[in-house]
Amino acid sequence: MAWPSLPSLFAIIMGSNHLRRFYKGAILATAIPCSILYPSTASAFVQLPVHSPHNSQPTLSVVYQQRLVHSSSVLQMTPSIDKEEKSYIDKLALILINSKKEQLLARSYGKGVFYTPGGKREPGESDKEALIRECYEELSVDLSTSTIDRYGTFEAQAYGKPEGTMVRMTCFRVLPRDAELKLEQLVKASEEVEELKWINSSFDRERLTVTGIMIMEDLKEKGLID
Repeated sequence: MAWPSLPSLFAIIMGSNHLRRFYKGAILATAIPCSILYPSTASAFVQLPVHSPHNSQPTLSVVYQQRLVHSSSVLQMTPSIDKEEKSYIDKLALILINSKKEQLLARSYGKGVFYTPGGKREPGESDKEALIRECYEELSVDLSTSTIDRYGTFEAQAYGKPEGTMVRMTCFRVLPRDAELKLEQLVKASEEVEELKWINSSFDRERLTVTGIMIMEDLKEKGLID
């Protein structure tokens, strides 16, 4: 006996009014898991549209993972709702390295982890304008736009936020090196910051945010910190 292909089987289901009504009801009931006989060892994903009873247009997408249970000839079709797109928090940060090849980090009052100094843009601010303001507020230094150079962007799960909330951190450095070294003696914790700390790559990673770890390891790989 020749078994129908997956596309053919889906066409048969959707071509039957009875089965189509059952299909819609199953989807609207949070996609009740079902099983069909289908002797195959391959795994596949089928994208199916979901119709709202108040809207004829598809409103959601459900992915059915078809997996063969090896103890029997039954394909398990387990529905899982597509995850929502991740949300992003955009931040700017200053990577400052001293004469001992250590990176400057800050810690807010009542917090256990250190972060790379910086923050969010205010409406109408450019990246450099926002970074200059944040560094003045946190480090008590006044930077010049002419000495700020983009270093790179790092993305990771945002510290202390719900899972799926990502932080996108655009980092800058002060160049030339002579200008950066002058700041070593000038930075001091403002009223917003409880502690400033110069660290190298041996610093306890449990006291860093995920982006902080990424930045530290990148600096170490490039030989910018010890």
